[in-house]
Amino acid sequence: MSKFKIGILGFGTVGSGVFNVLRENHDEILAKTGIDFEIVSILDLDHEKIISVAGDEKLIAKDIDDLINMSDVVLELIGGTRIAFDFAKKALNAKKHLVTANKALIALHGTELFNLAKENNVSILYEASVAGGIPIIKALREGVVSNKVEWVAGILNGTTNYILSEMKNNGLSFQTALSQAQSLGYAEADPTFDIEGIDAAHKITIIASIAFGVSLNFNDVFVEGISNLQLKDVAYAEELGYRIKLIGLAKKVNQDIEVRVHPTLISETQLVANVDGPMNAVLVMGNMLGPTLYYGAGAGSDPTASAVLSDVIDLARSISNGNKVFHIPSFGYEDSNLSSLKFKKINEISSGYYIRANFVDAAGVLAKITSLFADKNISIDEMHQKMLKKNQTENDVIIVVKNAQEKEINSIINDIQKMKSNVGNVVKIRLEELAK
Repeated sequence: MSKFKIGILGFGTVGSGVFNVLRENHDEILAKTGIDFEIVSILDLDHEKIISVAGDEKLIAKDIDDLINMSDVVLELIGGTRIAFDFAKKALNAKKHLVTANKALIALHGTELFNLAKENNVSILYEASVAGGIPIIKALREGVVSNKVEWVAGILNGTTNYILSEMKNNGLSFQTALSQAQSLGYAEADPTFDIEGIDAAHKITIIASIAFGVSLNFNDVFVEGISNLQLKDVAYAEELGYRIKLIGLAKKVNQDIEVRVHPTLISETQLVANVDGPMNAVLVMGNMLGPTLYYGAGAGSDPTASAVLSDVIDLARSISNGNKVFHIPSFGYEDSNLSSLKFKKINEISSGYYIRANFVDAAGVLAKITSLFADKNISIDEMHQKMLKKNQTENDVIIVVKNAQEKEINSIINDIQKMKSNVGNVVKIRLEELAK
């Protein structure tokens, strides 16, 4: 029986979760792997927490060098990018393997870290960086390896999914739903990374790199959050048979790829549209396999810790079988076969669209709108004019288009905005069929 020594860098929610999961399931893991996994060092400013959870002050590392020297693998679980990046590089340069749950670190600095790992003949594994306990990276690198991935789309942020679920199910405004999410611990005091789509963008950046063998290009990802979403649009979408979700989408189109995050109308008949609360779900379309859905907890102590330990176990198994590094390439593609696909700009994409405009009640409005779409040779799939209520002089017009180019839709919206009878800003939400 071999022993594999683990150093934990950061002992917050995930770090302490790793300790608890390994303590609870140690014998089960030993029976399955024949490897004795032992946590030998923990580095965190909160020494009292280490002692209260681990029960042994001898596990407290003096500094990062002390932790690195004692460990076969370093678990980077502190989050953020500045300190995490410095410590990750230090571990790799010391020729120690690295496992991380840090999506921002991989999305922003992954290429440099992977190159550094290769130079030092060690591995980086990062399953827990995307969708918590859902093994989506393993699924993409191993489960669908015989397929060409056509697209990947998913609910990648539990905070925003909880907010959208509350808006739909209980009629809460965005702000009320956000406050509720904060009170329940689903949202941070500063929720910007979640509600503005940045967290989901980090994750879809990583997914795109694995699905299509492209470099990590976070700056080329289009990002739009949910903070401007109005309750009436959630309700109107429901009336039309759709649910609004914050979707991260990576899609190959000829020799280009689209990587984007934004609120999206999804048909209520799709399984992913019915994922509520703080849960995550990822839909993968393979050219031979068809669609496969991966669902589960996208965050939390035990689910994320389980994904971290899954990486540790995979790494240890690979090494015990005679490999010096993990036997699967970081991106799932051999380095010589990495792609140079071009990232499409958002105005170049084609999608479906939900458009809502508010007009003073006047003759000819619908005819004018119809002509704007006809001039661009774009078919309107649905158009609805909401009934005027008593003493109401303005009403909403909702248009659904199943396929059009973004720049053409933006041009039409600009023309609608200029109509004398238009009131306020025109709302645009993209629509995706998520079907073959």
